[in-house]
Amino acid sequence: MNQEFKTTPASKNGVRLLRNDLIFIAALFVIVSVFGLCFYLFRGEGDKVVVTVDGEVFGTYSLSEDVTVEIRTGAQGSELNLLVIKDGKAYVEAATCPDGICAGHKPISRKGESIVCLPHRVVITVHGTDTDEEPDIIV
Repeated sequence: MNQEFKTTPASKNGVRLLRNDLIFIAALFVIVSVFGLCFYLFRGEGDKVVVTVDGEVFGTYSLSEDVTVEIRTGAQGSELNLLVIKDGKAYVEAATCPDGICAGHKPISRKGESIVCLPHRVVITVHGTDTDEEPDIIV
């Protein structure tokens, strides 16, 4: 029983498969990068900052006014996040949380950007005008 099987070398199919996979991954990367860049560049400037603590609104502040806000949380206000709004940007200048990630965050000014302090459960988010946040079409 001598049967001959016609086989193609594995290296030929493997190389073709690998090359096609790499082309697909590169094309996918380019498409995602273009969409991400468009989203980043065409995002609008915000005009107000909304601060929430434990999911409840703590305060709403205009980005056009320079102000410093003490956000006190915890038992008897022992935890502090110092929010500074200056030159149309908002940032956390100081925080008593153990990691201090929120204080190291870059200033925010565009719609949708936020600074989060997980230990204190504080979220600072930039919003646009109320008319910008309405849906364009209702079906």
